[in-house]
Amino acid sequence: MQKRIALWAVLLFCLVGSQNAWAKTDLGWRSAGVDAGFVDPENVDGTLGFGAFANLGNLSPDVRLQPHLGYWSKTEEFNGGDKVSVSDIGLSARALYMFHGTSPKFRPYAGGGLGLHFVHAKAEFAEQDLGGGFIIPAMESSDTMTKLGLDLGGGFTTPLSEKTDLCVDLWYTAISDVGHLSFKAGVSFDLGGSPRAEAPAPQPTHRTRARR
Repeated sequence: MQKRIALWAVLLFCLVGSQNAWAKTDLGWRSAGVDAGFVDPENVDGTLGFGAFANLGNLSPDVRLQPHLGYWSKTEEFNGGDKVSVSDIGLSARALYMFHGTSPKFRPYAGGGLGLHFVHAKAEFAEQDLGGGFIIPAMESSDTMTKLGLDLGGGFTTPLSEKTDLCVDLWYTAISDVGHLSFKAGVSFDLGGSPRAEAPAPQPTHRTRARR
């Protein structure tokens, strides 16, 4: 899994690098928002996830830079009191390719990104009475790991008002042991940043030959 993530990371950086090679960046705070939805981790039942994101401008005319902060947590109980909890805090940098459509009210996108994930796992074992005065005391064990993750996904945006947009997307995050699929909806708010200024199309020049 780690080798696969590293390979996708190299490909992603190459794609972003090729965009930067021919396009001037236009970075800056454009908007910020929050999202929430369903997260389906591997080896764990589905749960709710929450996040925050921002539009930091363009890496190229059609590629947007979007950092994302996400969180999900799940606790499962079994054997009459034993508990296992897993949580993930992920900070990712995503590059979104914004497709051109026929309607300004519907803007689909697809993209990918890399992120750091702080995964916390905790196991709690309840006290067990085996009879005959023999009791196994309650035990607790926990561990926090930092993992590299790869995001792949897409979605769309549509305006709710002049300065508010609705965002709906589906992402798969590849992480060793705790990869997960997330389906979320969010709202972004305009921060007043100016969009990329489009250069005016060159006007044809007409030369008139002077009469003798």
